[in-house]
Amino acid sequence: MILHLSTFQLEGGAAVAASRIHQAQRNQGLDAQMLVYRAQKPAAGVTAYADTPWKNKLFWARFSAERLSFLPHEKDRSARFAFSPAAVGLPLHQHPLVQQASVINLHWINFGFLSLPGLQRLFSMGKPIVWTLHDMWASTGGCHYSRGCEHYLSHCRACPYLAKPELYDLSFQVFEQKRALFENAPVAFVAPSQWLGQITQSAALTKDLPTLVIPYPIDTKLFTPRHKPQLRQKLGLPADKKLVLFVGANTQDPRKGFSFFKEAVQKLHAADEELEILVFGKAQPGAYDGLSVTVHNLGKLSDSTHIAEAYAAADVMAVPSLEDNLPNTVLEAMASGTPVVGFRTGGIPDMIDHQINGFVADYRSATSLAEGIDWVLKNTDTMKLAEQARQKVLDTYTEAIVARKYQELYNSLL
Repeated sequence: MILHLSTFQLEGGAAVAASRIHQAQRNQGLDAQMLVYRAQKPAAGVTAYADTPWKNKLFWARFSAERLSFLPHEKDRSARFAFSPAAVGLPLHQHPLVQQASVINLHWINFGFLSLPGLQRLFSMGKPIVWTLHDMWASTGGCHYSRGCEHYLSHCRACPYLAKPELYDLSFQVFEQKRALFENAPVAFVAPSQWLGQITQSAALTKDLPTLVIPYPIDTKLFTPRHKPQLRQKLGLPADKKLVLFVGANTQDPRKGFSFFKEAVQKLHAADEELEILVFGKAQPGAYDGLSVTVHNLGKLSDSTHIAEAYAAADVMAVPSLEDNLPNTVLEAMASGTPVVGFRTGGIPDMIDHQINGFVADYRSATSLAEGIDWVLKNTDTMKLAEQARQKVLDTYTEAIVARKYQELYNSLL
């Protein structure tokens, strides 16, 4: 039995990706189970550790304790959830599913789910461990994305996320704990993108451990092209406008690059009044205030079909992330036949083939981002562009392809 361990079931991109990997394996006949701290909705093979009201209250207590352990060290609020010391966790090695598992597949396990000592106890059980990486955390002294810092290549220290970056600061201490953890560890890393794979293979902590690149899967039956005019009528969207999609996650997080998107669409709108913006997802109040462009906000969508429809209704999607592993949003849009424009960073160039199924913009350039959006909107063969975006997904990211690669990895470890 394969057991997936993830703090969350569906909260955040890493959790969504972990759930999709688990479900893809089950759909292909693998004996896969998933243990999460809290389950947002019932799903086959998913077990919540917090299965009583009391355990659910303890979830928030552990989450708070883990965050409070970092509070004296954080530089400012922007670092609050960007660095995890993994000081607090659960005794998961005692859980029946962990005891029964043949292979344990770790995912994103922070915020009080697994501590570093808890990971050590799992490793000591002698079971093969696959760790699917959703950010850089396994390779650093605590940060999830390094924001350009390269200390992880030698030894974390003087961390820019910390209030007092010093030679022997918290990042140095966490780095030392991880170095002891990974010594002779029965673990193989899976990086969803070539970018994260290269980081894992060059980082001082993880370079001597095996790393394989296996992308995220996507349900191509759910995320599929749809009849755009009919769909726009259903969603109350204009049929004659050029809709640029932005999926709002955290418009205040500099890593998401919203300021570049804002500048790009305002440049375009000055020359093309038919351009309008389509957004969905949670965002800070007033996030889209000040835009001279009409914004159609569908709000936070929880139903999978409604989400898939929103992707299919757009003409193009912009992903201005400055650091990202393999964004689910890009897969979802391309599977829906909506070309994507994104910066040349992280795993985005893995997915977008420049001017074949989308546009890869120059890093941190709002001008290049605008050029890419304009290129897609003015493409003379929009049907072919949409078909090639979907074909890239069918060739690379289907459940069957991804599940088979995981099965081969599990078999090699067993």
